[in-house]
Amino acid sequence: MVLELLVLTIGVALVFDFWNGVNDSANSIATVVSTRVLPPTIAVAWAAWWNFAAAFGFGVSVAETVGRGIIETAVVDEPMILAALAGAILVVVSATRFGLPVSSSHALIGGLVGAGITKAGLDAVLFDGLLRVLIFIALAPVLGMVISYGLMVLSSRAARRASLAPTAGTFKRLQLMSAAGYSLGHGTNDAQKTMGIIAVLLFTGGLLGDNFFVPVWVILAAHASIALGTLVGGRRVIKTLGMRVTKLKPIGGFSAETAGAAILIGTALGGIPVSTTHTITGSIIGVGAVKRLSSIRWVVARRIGWAWVATIPLSIVVASLSYVVLSYPI
Repeated sequence: MVLELLVLTIGVALVFDFWNGVNDSANSIATVVSTRVLPPTIAVAWAAWWNFAAAFGFGVSVAETVGRGIIETAVVDEPMILAALAGAILVVVSATRFGLPVSSSHALIGGLVGAGITKAGLDAVLFDGLLRVLIFIALAPVLGMVISYGLMVLSSRAARRASLAPTAGTFKRLQLMSAAGYSLGHGTNDAQKTMGIIAVLLFTGGLLGDNFFVPVWVILAAHASIALGTLVGGRRVIKTLGMRVTKLKPIGGFSAETAGAAILIGTALGGIPVSTTHTITGSIIGVGAVKRLSSIRWVVARRIGWAWVATIPLSIVVASLSYVVLSYPI
């Protein structure tokens, strides 16, 4: 029974990873679709490939943070992780159905905190690690805005010195590269969160020996799951991010994606689990702000913002209730 429960929990973790890809596919392709550089079907396949390719170059620092840096490993078991995943999955799936690009990362963090506190109280939470995540809830989109704003200004100045047609073609080609870079960052940061969940389960179950590490099969399974989710795609969320926040051209898409890629890859190497959704949305807003603040559809941005604010509390509540149900004696 113990082995069956472990296999079930790993399977649910991979399902969460899949839904992460479905919801976050917009983060990788919204700009390249809205600028008409690629049609949606090809853009999704492009992003999915780079999501998987990220398995081979960026380490597992984020997985270690999620696995050992949020909740005390001593309290981790299959029912607690199942409850955490239930909280995260229900929030992400519900948001995807309504076209809201919420953060799968923060849904997972909220789920871990809710299930951990319900099982073992506040002592289960490693507040230093949690604080670092909470800081980047605010910092990631701000960094995205600042960097993309700067890139947009520099790119616009460079474009003024060139004739229009060659410049448009150049930025279309550059946007293919920036979309690939963003998808690499998305893949390495988000897939590692699922790796951390699976690895800590294996570690607390005594299947990794005395040292915590992420097995190769876990790395490949996590990246394959998120790539498959991206391939399936979240078309409604693509519309929200790529076409409703602000109107983009290839030069803006390149600037937003490049800023997002730099943040995601940098934080992944530093072991900081950030939100790809927050990052790309902040980057898109930064690009729009170069023209004028009125070009940003603030009603949509506020709607997205409220979804962000609600993500962690909702995940905590749902995960807590899920743990009560799962631990109830039958």
